[in-house]
Amino acid sequence: MAIKKLKPTTPGQRFRIAPVFDKITVDRPEKSLISVVKRSGGRNNTGKMTVRNVGGGHKKRLRDVDFKRDKFDIPATVKSIEYDPNRTARIALLFYADGEKRYIVSPNGLEVGTVLLSGPRVAPEVGNALPLSEIPLGTIIHNIELKPGKGGVMARSAGSYAQLVAREGKYVTLKLPSGEMRLVLSTCFATIGTVSNNDHMNVRLGKAGRNRWLGRRPRVRGVAMNPVDHPMGGGEGKSSGGHPRSRNGIYAKGQKTRKPNKYSDKMIITKRK
Repeated sequence: MAIKKLKPTTPGQRFRIAPVFDKITVDRPEKSLISVVKRSGGRNNTGKMTVRNVGGGHKKRLRDVDFKRDKFDIPATVKSIEYDPNRTARIALLFYADGEKRYIVSPNGLEVGTVLLSGPRVAPEVGNALPLSEIPLGTIIHNIELKPGKGGVMARSAGSYAQLVAREGKYVTLKLPSGEMRLVLSTCFATIGTVSNNDHMNVRLGKAGRNRWLGRRPRVRGVAMNPVDHPMGGGEGKSSGGHPRSRNGIYAKGQKTRKPNKYSDKMIITKRK
């Protein structure tokens, strides 16, 4: 995927860097795989605002994406590459040989008409899903399971990937997008390749209104508030506001947020940077 810089015909266009949708082949989702997603606007069941800066936005339909890839040894043809408003990556519509249709997170380089497979004895080609025990060392992978059969949870956003670096006993070692080195059971499944839409990180919205279309309301900085509203508020003129922290007083910018003695600590070889 590429990005484009627009001509500054309006103030909003001047700073906008927009995505190019040249890889997307259809503009309507598969009807049998979409459902209504109810929006809360940041309110709970009594109507009280419990999450700030959320609300509005364009109406969306939820696409039912298959993260498990559990239809083993049944060939699936890529029918289309589609836009999904609920995630940064593109999705691909698969037509299985037995007639079933499913969406998957589309890897980079996947083309319409490609035949994909998943299962233990599948070739390690882009878009195919197979157990970590069967994937060659050094391979780039995404949509990685942490528990066998539960479905992929790691490396699913636009442009992300992990690398299989070692294999010992019943575990494999993965280098994750954060730089973390981690052990994962070799019976867990993963998909070959990098997640599509890797230029998503370079997109610039250009104007505040485009943020509102995404359902994000304005966010007031803590230093601009009064002391009663935020720990960083108050002071004469443009004071710094002290140590960066949240509205609840939880430190930011450097404070470790991972729970000590977490059950998965023993799986982490090198912590994220």
